[in-house]
Amino acid sequence: MHDLKFIRENKDAFVAGLAKRNGYSAEKAASTTADILELDNSWRTAKASFEQHRARQNEASRAIGKAKAQKDEAGAKALMDEVALLKAALQKDDADARERETALTAALAGLPNLPADDVPEGADENDNVEVAVRGFGNPPEFDFKPKEHFVLGESLGLMDFERAAKVSGARFVYLKGALARLERALGQFMLDLHTSENGYTEVNPPFLVRDEAFFGTGQLPKFEEDLFWAPNGAEMRLGLIPTAEVPLTNLVREEILDEAKLPMRVTAWTPCFRAEAGAAGRDTTGMIRQHQFVKVELVSVVTPEQSDAEHERMTDCAQEVLKRLNIAHRVVTLCSGDMGFGARKTYDIEVWLPGQDRYREISSCSNCGDFQARRMNARYRPKDERGTRFVHTLNGSGLAVGRTLIAVMENYQESDGSIRIPDAIRPYMGGLTKIEKV
Repeated sequence: MHDLKFIRENKDAFVAGLAKRNGYSAEKAASTTADILELDNSWRTAKASFEQHRARQNEASRAIGKAKAQKDEAGAKALMDEVALLKAALQKDDADARERETALTAALAGLPNLPADDVPEGADENDNVEVAVRGFGNPPEFDFKPKEHFVLGESLGLMDFERAAKVSGARFVYLKGALARLERALGQFMLDLHTSENGYTEVNPPFLVRDEAFFGTGQLPKFEEDLFWAPNGAEMRLGLIPTAEVPLTNLVREEILDEAKLPMRVTAWTPCFRAEAGAAGRDTTGMIRQHQFVKVELVSVVTPEQSDAEHERMTDCAQEVLKRLNIAHRVVTLCSGDMGFGARKTYDIEVWLPGQDRYREISSCSNCGDFQARRMNARYRPKDERGTRFVHTLNGSGLAVGRTLIAVMENYQESDGSIRIPDAIRPYMGGLTKIEKV
């Protein structure tokens, strides 16, 4: 959500920022901003009318008592008639103000966050910029043609898409035996790293949440079709989380935090559920894009002054997982047209997949500024100031466990189709050093 005061006082800057986002031409950005300001003016006019009528009602009500005390029955009756008319006017003003506020809130809720000043301008992923100093390792060299993960998994008899499709449809998989254990081991390794070395507190959050929680982190109203819903009584529903970002960030919903408790860092291992409504025809084979997958999420709640440094730190924490696994990867800064709805700046970590002979995203670490905090009304009390300020929120995958499983399988594969276990994971695998066909 955006600050209306900022839009009023910095109209040109707001238009320029909005025009950098995907789907907004300069003309559309200007028109959208003008509509917002018109709604804002209409809402404030209705509120001002309400206050004027209420002030006159209070004044007239006091005058009635004086008129009666002075035996001025005609004057008292006139005032009482005026009060009755003012009551009707107040009801109309209140209804008008509520209606216009609802329209204004809905219009603001559909607007994406504005990109930070140092975000590169661009239209799509082709305009993202690699952060060379953050790169790690070189793609491994094989003396055979490396296979993709699903070929390896099916050949081992430990990855079954066909039976999963019979049970649940496309974009689901059964993992079995050592591959199922490897996925579990990777998730546990990530949690242990983030909690014991990176300063995150582990949380086991709800997997089903209300509309308000989705609104707070920006999934609603814009991305309703990307979510899976479960009815919960006649007039309520709960949604399956697409990422633990939703319940973790909403931990501070409608809270006022002490500055001394910030930064707050939390992490969670959860299943995630996505309808992938806009992904028809993309990554239909294998585990890259599933309706159900596992992810370890990182969330930070910080002051505005801590925000940029925390973004760099979070990205370092996510990268450290791949460094410990000794898997080549790179980091790119997403351009303004490729960022997610709620982000003001995003780093994508892209891991090398030999079977695809390309880098693929395995984590997005985003700084949302106060965008989500405004939607959640999440604030903190500065120690040296009066009043409260909105917190800044950040989120990142640390990492997507299924995609990390894919990366391990493809980077650690042998010519006979077996898969070596990275050294960092062996303590979680009961001493197993290689996955072979049984």
